[in-house]
Amino acid sequence: MTTAGRGDASFTGSIPEIYDRLLVPMIFAEPARLLAESVAEANAVDVLETAAGTGALTRELARQGGHHIVSTDLNEPMVAAAATRPVSERVRWLVADAQSLPFPDRSFDVVACQFGVMFLPDKVRGYAEALRVLRPGGMFAFNVWDRIENNAVPLAITGALCAAAPDEPLEFFRRTPYGYFDIDQIRSELEAAGFDRITGEYIEGSSHSTPETGAVAFCQGTPLRGEIERHSTLDVESATTIATTELRRRYGPGEFDAPIRWLQLTARRPTV
Repeated sequence: MTTAGRGDASFTGSIPEIYDRLLVPMIFAEPARLLAESVAEANAVDVLETAAGTGALTRELARQGGHHIVSTDLNEPMVAAAATRPVSERVRWLVADAQSLPFPDRSFDVVACQFGVMFLPDKVRGYAEALRVLRPGGMFAFNVWDRIENNAVPLAITGALCAAAPDEPLEFFRRTPYGYFDIDQIRSELEAAGFDRITGEYIEGSSHSTPETGAVAFCQGTPLRGEIERHSTLDVESATTIATTELRRRYGPGEFDAPIRWLQLTARRPTV
């Protein structure tokens, strides 16, 4: 596994709007629905969401009814973008760091996190914070992407960009979003934080897109954009063109479906 780099958790500028408009329906909607179904089985009243982004999981949780939801993210622009979309009176938005949560011990029945723990600099510390704010027996439910080789579009884009600039490869996707996938390591870190009754399942799905939409979504709607902007030879326009060309080569000029794969996990705070 790899280590997150500088700027890997920075969702600023135009990233939140592109992320919500293009990436959410492309790759986040299906995992959010399945993760929310897992949360529903806990019969929770008070739910905390960390790394909520623009609220893909939040909206699924709110559709279930019955929950009081506090949705948080470290990036203020993501929270601001999410808060502009009506969800439910039972949802409260807050800027908060998942590694230092501003809540008392034992405040929630469930902590949920959609594709966010990969960005935690210290995974065990982040898991320990989730455990701290859970009530005894409470559930931590989250998902992470599987390795990049099982997620076709970011794999194709990464390969094309690295081929175009081999001396300064753009490895954000391999390094961070798709770099934390080993269930044995994740289970070990959850146990180190104090969790038990840990379950995990790899799930296969698909993303629907076009070459142009996929390229813009991944090159401009993720922190890869910052890595591109810091690059010595590529810029956002040229990188997006390279990604579009590669996706057209692989899938043709029109709409296409590509495989995605992720790991969904639950863990419990001990009852004593």
